[in-house]
Amino acid sequence: MISKPDRLFGRDAEWEELSEFVTSPVAGATLGLVYGRRRQGKTLMLELLARETGGFLFAATQQSERQNLADLGAAYAAFRGLGTPVVFGTWRDALDELLRLGEERAVPVIIDEFPYLTAATPALPSYLQAALSPLGHAKERTRTRMILCGSALTTMAQLLGGGAPLRGRASLELVVRPFRFRDAAAFWNAGRDPELAFRLNALVGGTPAYLEMCGGSGPADLAKFDRWVERRLLNPASAMFREGALLLREEPSVADPTSYAATLSALSVGNHRRSEIASALGRPSSALAHLLSGLQDIGLIEQVDDALREKRALFRVAEPVVRFHQLLIQRHEPELVIRRAAQVWAANADTVSGKIYGPHFEDLSREWCLEHAAAETLGGVAAAVRPTQIPCREHRQGHELDIVVTETAPFAADRIIAIGEAKGTTTPVPLAELQRLEHLRGLLPSAKVAALPKLLLFSRSGFTADLVHTAARRSDVELVDLERLYGGS
Repeated sequence: MISKPDRLFGRDAEWEELSEFVTSPVAGATLGLVYGRRRQGKTLMLELLARETGGFLFAATQQSERQNLADLGAAYAAFRGLGTPVVFGTWRDALDELLRLGEERAVPVIIDEFPYLTAATPALPSYLQAALSPLGHAKERTRTRMILCGSALTTMAQLLGGGAPLRGRASLELVVRPFRFRDAAAFWNAGRDPELAFRLNALVGGTPAYLEMCGGSGPADLAKFDRWVERRLLNPASAMFREGALLLREEPSVADPTSYAATLSALSVGNHRRSEIASALGRPSSALAHLLSGLQDIGLIEQVDDALREKRALFRVAEPVVRFHQLLIQRHEPELVIRRAAQVWAANADTVSGKIYGPHFEDLSREWCLEHAAAETLGGVAAAVRPTQIPCREHRQGHELDIVVTETAPFAADRIIAIGEAKGTTTPVPLAELQRLEHLRGLLPSAKVAALPKLLLFSRSGFTADLVHTAARRSDVELVDLERLYGGS
């Protein structure tokens, strides 16, 4: 494996995949795809890979085919140490020469922002298909490791889909996503203060470039947090001010950004079911399919299936910056433009708590169960963690349940091993919440429960003394505060 440079934070799994692809002993040229939303650090990672391996990297730009071929010829000549630029007459000629770079050794040949090239030359994937034909020179005589990279998610994914020319040609498809919440805390140097790390993650998520766009640092401590938000997120002069809107508009597959933005707005204020979103938009539910699937394709929303009932999915905003923009910046832009950030931030404290911190804490609690919780904590190994709503005859209503942990067993139906509630409020969770959770456990369908599921209570602000005392005497109860969420299992 190629040693990962210190300059690259995290991305251990991604670097391992790239290293394995580049150093593979397989004979013949191979193809890989790397893609993800902008500002995730793809280019940095690939530039470091090229530097560590002596590989070739060409970054395309939005220009004509002839201009791109001229730039490629200059980059190729510089890589080969030639005195004058190479003139490529066609992309077929260019691809043949690039693939020849691996004749003597395995070498990565990286083309960044590949969608810019296909926009000017739609037939380019077909040319590459021909260049990688099984009996062609590249497959027979080289060990070139070609990597195509791009930020236009739908364009990149379609390169390998359906009847696309490159279908079945790639041996690597690597999607680069934002940092998970623990990695994000370390990246922002907030790991020693879980409350600060949580607030930052709830507002800006895990996109690496946002650190630099926020001036290169987060708030030093909680006392400076509010002022930092006002200066870095709610300030019209900040690079982050319009980021939540640009994420949608920079995706070329979005032909009607107004309708997509309206859908994000409906989701941000708490309309999570298809019927609720349709009502907020004034459209029939049947007219939402392309909007919801489009937003999923570009990574701005996620579908969360119900743990107990099929075809009853929820939709959630997956990018915190988008949610923040919809709830605060878009609604209060006139006030923010005249520098009233402090007033807007203070006046919207309830919105931030209920619409941002609360849902985000639930998301992190489910993520913790799936990625960090020990088997002893959950009573098994989590295969899925989802919310649900349980009908209750006693109270004549449905009860929302934030967390249902299921385990998959060989040759048997999935079973529920734990249920839980996540409270992102600023007050300690009382004993009554444990009693409510016990009530909900009794309402679970017996066919889906193999044993007594464990009870998980997550709290952003700790637990009351009587709840702590009760939980300490019971093996079926787990209390998870921010300290444990960020550092324990």
